[in-house]
This record gives sequence, structure tokens and C-alpha cells, in this order.
Amino acid sequence: MLAHRIRSQLRPSPLLLAALILTGCQSAAFDDVAAFGDSAKTLEDDSAVAFYKNDELITVGKLQFKEKNYGKSYAIYKRAVAVFPQDPAAWLGFAASADMIGRFDTSDRAYQQLAKMIGDSPVYFNNIGYSHLLRGDLPTARRYFLKAYELDPTNETTARNLELMKNSVKFAQR
Repeated sequence: MLAHRIRSQLRPSPLLLAALILTGCQSAAFDDVAAFGDSAKTLEDDSAVAFYKNDELITVGKLQFKEKNYGKSYAIYKRAVAVFPQDPAAWLGFAASADMIGRFDTSDRAYQQLAKMIGDSPVYFNNIGYSHLLRGDLPTARRYFLKAYELDPTNETTARNLELMKNSVKFAQR
């Protein structure tokens, strides 16, 4: 009787087992999976690219970013740049997501890749400027925003970022 009671007390509850199973599923190994289901391929396998629609990762990443799920968008864009390394949209999303979660080391590497792809575009200068704004490097941020503005004075995002810069400087002076 005593042995039965000890075994039943040592037996984990079904909820504990379920939690352990779910926790076990969230491993780093999933970072390398490029497809779902029984026929999952890894990113090292070039055939994995065939399992994605051309813009599926970008679309989902944009949605997660828009919903302010920056960690999720970071993970999705990380997979996107691995699967589609020549896609500037993937790199832009990856860099912006990295900025929003404070992974500036990662975003710097992404901006280095983007410099080779779209380095003279207003989008590039605006995004890298916002990255420096998030870091608190206001002079560098302003320099990049002004480059973006010179290339496209009608860009509303750049205009808002310059206004944000102006407000940041005024707030700092108070």
C-alpha cells in the first residue's frame, strides 16, 4: 500500500507531461527546418526552397512585424534570408526586426548585405537611420535620414522620421 502511494506521488501529472512535450518541441533544430509535414527538408538542402511560395515568408514576416510580434518576425525573416539570400525584402525585414528586439549586431550585418544590394536607395538610408535612432545615436540617424530625404523628398516615412528626430532633439533640450 505504501509503495503504491509513493509511486502514485512520483508519477507526473498529465499536465506536466504535456508541458514537457510542448517545451521539448521548441528547440533550435526547428530553425533549420524549411518545410512542414512529413517531408521536411533542411536549409542546407537546396530543394527546401521549392517548399516556399516566393513571397510566403516575406508576407508572414511583414504581418508579424506589423502586429508588433518582433521576435516572431525576426525568426521568420531569419529563415527568409537563409532560403532567399538575394532578396532585399527579406534582408530589410530581418534588419528591422533585429533592430526592434535590440539585436544591433545582427542588424548591422544585415545592413552590410543590404548596402551591396540597395545601398543607394532611400529605403536603405531610412532603415539604417531608424536603427541608429533606436540606439540613441541621433547624429548618425539624422545623417542617414537626410540622405534618404535627398534621394526622395516625397517619402512620407522619411519625413515622419525626420520629424521624430526633431522632436527627440527638442525633448533632450528640455
